[in-house]
Amino acid sequence: MTDFRDVRDEHRFEQGFTDAEGQLRIVFADYSVQGSTRAILHVEADPALRGSGAAGQFMQALAEHARAEELKLLPRCSYAVAWLKRHPEFDDILA
Repeated sequence: MTDFRDVRDEHRFEQGFTDAEGQLRIVFADYSVQGSTRAILHVEADPALRGSGAAGQFMQALAEHARAEELKLLPRCSYAVAWLKRHPEFDDILA
């Protein structure tokens, strides 16, 4: 796993994970900026990572990043909406 990062120029959060064959793969979330709020538009895991839990680990890192940076998240992607509903401990970061 690589560090979580905010690629601001691309309006994308991303994190690398190693797949079952040892290859580095990416999970990312595209976002739009609305002041200190990030609307999460799309979350996607490389197909080689699906079913590995990488997307959930990525969402945890994203939520922790938002809290640390005092950002609010506005989930628009169905995966982000579902993940955040399952994790009410992050309700404080919801816009």
